[in-house]
Amino acid sequence: MTKELLAVLLTAILTQNFVLAKFLGICPFLGVSKKLNTAVGMSLAVIFVMVLATAVTYPINQLILVKNDLEYLQTIVFILVIAALVQLVEIFLKRYVKPLYNSLGIYLPLITTNCAVLGVVLLNVDNGYNFVTSLVNSFGGGVGFLVAMVMFAGVRERLESADIPKALQGLPITLIAAALTSVSFLGFSGLIDNIFR
Repeated sequence: MTKELLAVLLTAILTQNFVLAKFLGICPFLGVSKKLNTAVGMSLAVIFVMVLATAVTYPINQLILVKNDLEYLQTIVFILVIAALVQLVEIFLKRYVKPLYNSLGIYLPLITTNCAVLGVVLLNVDNGYNFVTSLVNSFGGGVGFLVAMVMFAGVRERLESADIPKALQGLPITLIAAALTSVSFLGFSGLIDNIFR
């Protein structure tokens, strides 16, 4: 069981990274990754919401939706749960961590529509994970989001001082850098399979 959980965790962080492999959560990835501290703050909020959303949606799904043959309502119910959790995070940050709240700006409410958060709870159901494995997958997905954000924030900070041709400045070089960061994660694809054979 421990080996399986470790495999799920590493897979979610490295080979099935929501941002760099599944291309979910691209909006905050491009929007909040200009500065390292903002990227880390956003990522920590996403980790918290992912894990909490899984902890809340799993029992709702198993005890209410599946038992009553209402699986077709999963997406709507999951979105409502995620929206409520993001509101709680926003209230907490506004009250206790005001500088982070101000630096995240509009991107904090966008966690509600961050498809990586919705994607993780739906993939947990689709993969048939139990409660513990779902939590591990969600935590790994959040950590993978953090890794992608931190890496890309570092790349973008270096781009600020780079001599970039005028035609590539702004969004074009950002997208090229995002693509190269994504390609760098392809090297992990065989790693997990070889470790856990």
